[in-house]
Amino acid sequence: MRTLEDKRWAFVGHVCMIILSILALAPFVLLIIASFTDEAAAIRNGYSYVPEGWSLDAYGYILRQWGVIGRSYLVSMTVTVVGTVAGITMASMIGYTLSKRDLPGRRIILFFITFTMLFNGGLTATYIIYTQVFNIKNTIFGLLIPNLLMNGYSIMMLRNYFEFVIPPALVEAAQIDGAKEITLFGKIIIPLSMPMIATVGLTSALIYWNDWMNGVYYLSANSKLQSIQTLLQNMNENVKFLQQNDLGTQVDASSIPSVTIRMAIAVVGILPVLLLYPIFQRWFVKGIAVGAVKG
Repeated sequence: MRTLEDKRWAFVGHVCMIILSILALAPFVLLIIASFTDEAAAIRNGYSYVPEGWSLDAYGYILRQWGVIGRSYLVSMTVTVVGTVAGITMASMIGYTLSKRDLPGRRIILFFITFTMLFNGGLTATYIIYTQVFNIKNTIFGLLIPNLLMNGYSIMMLRNYFEFVIPPALVEAAQIDGAKEITLFGKIIIPLSMPMIATVGLTSALIYWNDWMNGVYYLSANSKLQSIQTLLQNMNENVKFLQQNDLGTQVDASSIPSVTIRMAIAVVGILPVLLLYPIFQRWFVKGIAVGAVKG
């Protein structure tokens, strides 16, 4: 039976969560409304939940560039799917191997992985290695490799889950029945680790989808391999350039929205994440709560 005090605390907790949820959603609502705001009204009054005027000019500008944007969407989706699957595969295999306490050199390997989570060689050294050793300049691997090799956190999360959450008795029973490591890993470990795998996969997918810096570093400005984030960033910079410079062309720079297009670009970039995140949220929360506390 719940006491009166328990009900009061539950009521306070629900009120706090409602307030926090509203505060979390408010910026997204303002972002969407601002993207539909008239340019002149936005410049005159700033962004508002109740704008003075409405306009589709920002989205019209984006739609006029949709041939290029659609190709970039395809690049982003390809990179996100391939990178996420490859990252999960690598991280889960390494994490499972490191979960074996009798693994020779386990402490040394864990030290090196932890070290890479705290320190890195810097941008200059990283750029030289990727362009002169891996030769990923102006290739699709320029969007895949850098994030693929930066998953030490994912490895540690999966290693903790495999070592402290998977019942050792279940593993031992499978080994007694003659299951080899590949069978044990594929038919027992992976199915039992779906919450953590979904967590790592969602985190990796968000990193790939939101990444634009690798496109700037490793792709040329006219490359057809630009992701949606890199392309929209370049579009934003081009709009600001047209607004600030008289090029003597037939382009009417004053007719191009510069304030509201930033909001429209942000909406276009985060829309897939807003649609998919609620689907995986249950797995994400469960995986984080179990995998991060253990160990």
